[in-house]
Amino acid sequence: MTAEGPATMTQECNCFAVRSAARHVTQLYDQHLAASGLRTTQFSILSKLERNGPMTINRLAEEMATDRTTLGRNILPLARDGLIRIAPAAHDRRAKELHLTATGAKRRQTALKGWAEAQARFEESFGRQRAAQLRNMLRAVVATDFTGADRGQP
Repeated sequence: MTAEGPATMTQECNCFAVRSAARHVTQLYDQHLAASGLRTTQFSILSKLERNGPMTINRLAEEMATDRTTLGRNILPLARDGLIRIAPAAHDRRAKELHLTATGAKRRQTALKGWAEAQARFEESFGRQRAAQLRNMLRAVVATDFTGADRGQP
């Protein structure tokens, strides 16, 4: 282990770099989505449900690489505002399934303009090719097994 100071450790911390970048990009998208009344995470939830159809809370949490508790906090305002409906799953009445409502689909469609503006602004500032490379690298990060299960490590 090296005797790095706190500043160097923060600069080299992968987690800090990814979280800082995520906050920075989220602020851009939230600004552009504000007129729709949706935040970036809410827009993503509505988009996943529109693309994939009804999903259990557990499956959606897995798809969004988040935990069930965090997702639960994010879906409550969507359900309250009638953008999604929470119902028992047909295959298992104990599981809760999320359904996009017509109101939710309409709100998502309205928000799509702001999302497209944020997407264009990001690519204009960062570069279209670099943005595509970044998305591919981040998908690879999400697909990485950090648990060590595939290497027999703890």
